[in-house]
Amino acid sequence: MDDLKKEPTYIKTFSSDELALSTKNLSVLYGGTIQKLFNVSLGFKKNAITALIGASGSGKSTFLRSLNRMNDKVATVKGNIIFHGLDVNKPNINVYELRKNIGMVFQKPNPFPKSIRENITYALKADGQKDKQKLDQIVEESLRAAALWDEVKDKLDKSALALSGGQQQRLCIARAIALKPEILLLDEPASALDPVSTAKLEDTLKQLRSRYTMVMVTHNMQQASRISEYTAFFHLGHVLEYDVTSNVFTNPKGRITEKYIQGSFG
Repeated sequence: MDDLKKEPTYIKTFSSDELALSTKNLSVLYGGTIQKLFNVSLGFKKNAITALIGASGSGKSTFLRSLNRMNDKVATVKGNIIFHGLDVNKPNINVYELRKNIGMVFQKPNPFPKSIRENITYALKADGQKDKQKLDQIVEESLRAAALWDEVKDKLDKSALALSGGQQQRLCIARAIALKPEILLLDEPASALDPVSTAKLEDTLKQLRSRYTMVMVTHNMQQASRISEYTAFFHLGHVLEYDVTSNVFTNPKGRITEKYIQGSFG
């Protein structure tokens, strides 16, 4: 920990009109005493992919899940999460509405045990959308955006569980964007996929970045360098470096960052 205190840090900042989401002094404690995240202040640029990297247990997934209040029932989250000028970490925030705007895709594909169509329309119907023509339009638009339409358009009423793992993960992305979020949080979305499915998923994410702001946890540094514009390096619950991805990977400012990039630990 003494070495950590001596470590230089670099955190890139953006102007307020460039930001989609930001945190200020975000800390997370489990059981009220076990601190997993320490005063993280980061801003995420609109319509860009930001990768969160670091060793297992570094705090990156804990941080990601805090951004749309997924940690509410399992941890104490202190600090500010600013979205459209509001601190959405306040107790009076409608968390359901927040998650419509800040969607999440998990590590393992988790389609509902329903048809492909129903996976897309379930939340929309629960939100009051009953117009079949409008629902059909959203199904097609969402599946096209997730680069899945051509593969499933003739089997929309078949079980989503019959899809391959890569297709299921792209369906989960389609399900999330059907609600028209502004931000997508992705927690190691390719970790359970084979290389071919991973490549298709990465292509999908690159196509989506013109319309969405994405924050992605990944253990795969090659993946981070391939598809992200910005990268934040987490270490022992702290962010030591946050910069343009090419800078982090080719010219890291900190010794610990450099050792991680070189594969000395992780």
